[in-house]
Amino acid sequence: GHDLMASAQTGTGKTAAFMLPALNLLATPHELKSRGPRILVLVPTRELATQVNEAARKYGKFIRARTVSIVGGMPYPLQNKLLSQPLDILVATPGRLLDHMERGRIDLSRLQMLVLDEADRMLDMGFIHDVKKVIAKLPSKRQTMFFSATMPSEVVKLSDNLLHQPVRVSVAPVSSTAEKVSQTVYKVDQKGKRFLLRHLLKDVAPEVPSILVFTRTKHGADKVVKDLVNNGITAQAIHGNKSQSARQNALGNFKNRTTRVLVATDIAARGIDIDELTHVINFEIPNIPETYVHRIGRTGRAGKSGIAWSLVDREELPFLKDIQKLIRQDIPVDATHPYQPGAVLPQEAPEPPRPPREPRGPGKGKAGN
Repeated sequence: GHDLMASAQTGTGKTAAFMLPALNLLATPHELKSRGPRILVLVPTRELATQVNEAARKYGKFIRARTVSIVGGMPYPLQNKLLSQPLDILVATPGRLLDHMERGRIDLSRLQMLVLDEADRMLDMGFIHDVKKVIAKLPSKRQTMFFSATMPSEVVKLSDNLLHQPVRVSVAPVSSTAEKVSQTVYKVDQKGKRFLLRHLLKDVAPEVPSILVFTRTKHGADKVVKDLVNNGITAQAIHGNKSQSARQNALGNFKNRTTRVLVATDIAARGIDIDELTHVINFEIPNIPETYVHRIGRTGRAGKSGIAWSLVDREELPFLKDIQKLIRQDIPVDATHPYQPGAVLPQEAPEPPRPPREPRGPGKGKAGN
């Protein structure tokens, strides 16, 4: 029942670590008879909310735990209907949850346990204000738990205001990478990255059915997908500008191997659990070193081995230095690939020009004349 700060490597089962005790709590009936949840799990992304919700239903199948997920991008009428029914576990993103709380649609009087999953991300500048507003409206008598793969010192300081005498548990060195993930750096000029990526996919790992590729920006993800598709490699992008249905479609196609390559921004670096994923490629390495730990943690999960390749240009070398400092190891460099810095790149046929737009006819202009 104590407050808790827990850190462990990605893929070690943090979801089960908080969900199993939460389900055990539900075995004892609550004295209040309201319809509101007894367990609240706050997560940073829609995808992670879906995953935690599925885990809760899977683990709680035989005690018939009633679980609901509330995230941005879902229609309000559907969410209102879900929240009007009795529930035990609520999994939510902070913004949408706060919206429903302010409209009086959620009764939190029975709440006994609050979990912040991926707490380092939840407490950064993008979420901290919403998280504090949510916590201020919760019953003071409750258990609060923070779970994450990384616990930077600033997050520890911030948690002092949100946790009461927490027990601290670390199941691996903080910010360490999974031991069974083999890491390699490929130094390359920025213009050579797309050639090198195709080389890795077609020549180095042609037999690998599913590969997750990370970019820093949404526009960059879309550009990589376009280049791969134009060269005969099935690929889809997942990032914040995509609708919820498009994101679920891309993730579903990747999991069932209809799509070979999923190109993602860091929205997919946290909590996404893809079975049998052996390869992660950083098309661009992150400028926040902890993010690298989360990215490559998509492989090598639950004791399995994995491979992480990082394409690094000259401007990214300081980022690489910060990553190696954080994980306390030097990542080996492959000096044999054909697209080393300064290499002459193949000439590619330019894209055909777009056909000219047809002129607007009478009555089709904005003014209607």
